[in-house]
Formats: sequence, C-alpha cells, structure tokens
Amino acid sequence: MVDFSTNLPRLIRVSLGSAVVLGLTETKLDAEPTTAYMMTYRQEKCTANCAFCPQARTSRTRADMLSRVSWAAYRTPEVMRGIAETVNEERIMRICIQALNYPQAFADLIALVQAVSDSVNVPISVSCQPTNCENMRQLENTGVERIGISLDAATKEIFDRIKGVNAGGPYSWEKQWTLLSQAEEIFGEDRVSTHLIVGLGETEEEMVSTIQKCVDTAVLPGLFAFTPIPGTALENQAQPPIGKYRRIQVARYLILHKMARGEDMDFDKKGVITYFGINKERLLQIVQSGDAFVTSGCPNCNRPFYNEKPSGPIYNFPRELTLAELTTAEKELGLE
Repeated sequence: MVDFSTNLPRLIRVSLGSAVVLGLTETKLDAEPTTAYMMTYRQEKCTANCAFCPQARTSRTRADMLSRVSWAAYRTPEVMRGIAETVNEERIMRICIQALNYPQAFADLIALVQAVSDSVNVPISVSCQPTNCENMRQLENTGVERIGISLDAATKEIFDRIKGVNAGGPYSWEKQWTLLSQAEEIFGEDRVSTHLIVGLGETEEEMVSTIQKCVDTAVLPGLFAFTPIPGTALENQAQPPIGKYRRIQVARYLILHKMARGEDMDFDKKGVITYFGINKERLLQIVQSGDAFVTSGCPNCNRPFYNEKPSGPIYNFPRELTLAELTTAEKELGLE
C-alpha cells in the first residue's frame, strides 16, 4: 500500500468517463476512455483567461467543466487506488494530468505525478504551463513520459486574441514555441505534444502550416474541434464545419506520417485545401482506413466525446469507425 505524501492535494478532478472506469461513479458510457484524465483541483478558476475555456478567470461556467465534459472532485487517495486497479486490469493505458494556472499548481502537479509513479507503472502525460526548464526537468525526473504545452491557435493573431495579451492572459505566441523547443531538448524527440483547436477563425492553409511546423520540430499536434460552452467569451461562436475538420484531419495524418508536406498541398483563395499532395488513389486508401478520423493525441488517448455529443456530429472518433461512419466521413471530406 502506498503511503501517500502529506503534500498530495486532498482533492483532484476526474473527467466523467474516467471516473466511471476508475469505479468512482456509475453511468452508461458509449465509449470508455483508455486514458484516465485528471485535472488539478482548486475552488477558484484558473488565473489564465483563454476565451474558449470554462476554467478561464472570467468565465461564468461551472468550475467542474472543461470543454463539454464535467470533472467532479474526488479524494485523491481514492483516485490513486482506482488508477492502480484499472492499470493492472489493462483498462487504463495512460494517465493524463491537466494543470490549471495558480500559485500552487506546480507543487500539486509534482505531488500527483509522484503518487501515480509510486503506485503503478504506467505512462504519464501532463498538460501544463511550465515556467522554466528546471520545472520541466523536475517533471521528467519525477516520472512524466510526455509533456503537452498548448498552442491552441494556428496563428499569432488568433493566439493573442483568444489566450494572449488581448484576452488578458499570461501567454505569448513566441514563448509557447520556445517552451516547446526546450521541452523537446529535455524530454526527447516525439515526447512533446501540443493542442490545436480548429474553428477559432483560422483558414485550413494556416492550420496546415502550423501542423507542419510542429512536426518539423518533433512536436506531436493533437487536433480538437472548437466547442462553444455557455459562460465563456466564445459562447456564441459556432463549431467548425465538419468538412473543414475532416480535411485538416487528413492533412495532419499525411504530414505526421511523412506522406506529404504542407507545401505540397494546394489551397483556394479562401485557404481551403483542394489538393493533399498525393495522388487520389492513395488518398482514398488512407481515407477509407479511417485512421485519420480517430482521436489524435498521445498514445492510447481516445478522449470520448470531448468535443461532441454521442449523437454527433463526431469530430474525433474514440474507436475504429464503422463502415457507415467511413462512408459519411468520405462524403464530409468533399472529395471529387
């Protein structure tokens, strides 16, 4: 039995799906998460002010929300016991800890990572805002296998507007790229991730360019679809058209697997992808495999229904697609 440190936060938030798998609550799931998603707990909101986020400082949304998912607070030792059981049962393949911004956040994060590492052998990802290289080295030494540092936006102008200076946030576009570069030096190649949100006002061409830059610098870009949440600054903004998201998913897949580069692709005057840089026969083979449309992120991350209702439209599939879903996705892609 692990002797949990007195420094361990008393409470931690757990996503609804993860809480079900860990045995903390009961409800019907359309798809079980294969990663346990947790978030550092505090009664107040995050000190950052990202326009899309329910945890933003000025958000009017409930404090237990992130995207469209509820994250109830549970006693941390109880969560750790659930993690140990489900990892040993091979139901959970990875732990992902999201950290809010607040003065005690880094100490809480280190304590949580240490508790997981002491309890069970499982890959740990953290999504956080490390302030310097020393913090990142401490995370790596404590047992973090992958680190995520979010860009969210595809361009500096959008970044400044939705999470940087114009949003009243602490982030800068240049600093995020510097942190990603430093993280790659500390954690190693292909162990650094970032989040990119489609639907914040970027063109497909701009998103493809940023995806290419990420891959060129050994940063794994995970795609999210913008989700409007009541009470956030962007509550009245629509989700991205499904065709736009499908095209960016395919472009990301091709770039990530070195089948094409962003500069090989063609775009119309509005920045919409018109050619993916490979022949149509090969493109159709990739599309019909369905792999491009499955949730993108760290290994074994499937994030069920993080961006969408189970009734659809499904932006990121948490499992293999059915034949009917593949047919629909191909139509949504708009190939001629």
